[in-house]
Amino acid sequence: MKRHDGKVAIVTGAGTGIGLATAHRLAREGACLVGIYLHPRPSDLASELKQSGAPEAVAHAIDVADEQRLEAAVLDTIQRLGGIDVIVNNAAMMTFKPIAELRADDWRRVLEVNLLGAVHLTRLGLLHLRTGGAIINVSSVHAERTTADVAPYAASKAALLSLTRSAAIEGTTRGIRANAVVPGAIDTPMLWSNPNVSSGVEQIDRSVVGQPEDVAAAISFLACDEARFITGSVLRVDGGRLSTL
Repeated sequence: MKRHDGKVAIVTGAGTGIGLATAHRLAREGACLVGIYLHPRPSDLASELKQSGAPEAVAHAIDVADEQRLEAAVLDTIQRLGGIDVIVNNAAMMTFKPIAELRADDWRRVLEVNLLGAVHLTRLGLLHLRTGGAIINVSSVHAERTTADVAPYAASKAALLSLTRSAAIEGTTRGIRANAVVPGAIDTPMLWSNPNVSSGVEQIDRSVVGQPEDVAAAISFLACDEARFITGSVLRVDGGRLSTL
């Protein structure tokens, strides 16, 4: 029997990077998958996930800031697949401006995706997840140590840790767990497109850059029944990066 046999998982930001690796990991471990992504993909995500082992897979092109469409996707999942056991809030974006140049719209867009997208799905999870369900939020080392010009991103990722604690408390009566992972430098398009990295402002030692699969493995564990006594926790998956910053 596979680790996630019989489970249904929703993963946001599933089109690339950590989200894609997580969706494939859960599929290989027997879960039915609902992948939510924003940007166009070169291949069909649902087909990919079925090839990885998902008994059933559905893909939705949704901006996680759109609460109504997220709710429709959750209700569709329940109707189509019978319920939901795991939610992985991974969708994220970054902007690169000093605080003095940021206007309300700059802040609003990042917070809508990185924080409110997770808030929407957390609300829906606390309403609809089956007993024993799990919510995993993907934060960042920027929640604890950050660099210049990414204040909205860092603030949103710090807020995710607070949301995780609150969801863990409020999910207890229904047997729903909430935990967070804190990735460090991970080999994703978001890392290498970061102008702070390309300019050298943020130093990245390539020997300690992790792979999306490293984070996916941690998420899979937090989502599984073996982690039934873990809630309200934050798991660093950073190769020791925070210890040296």
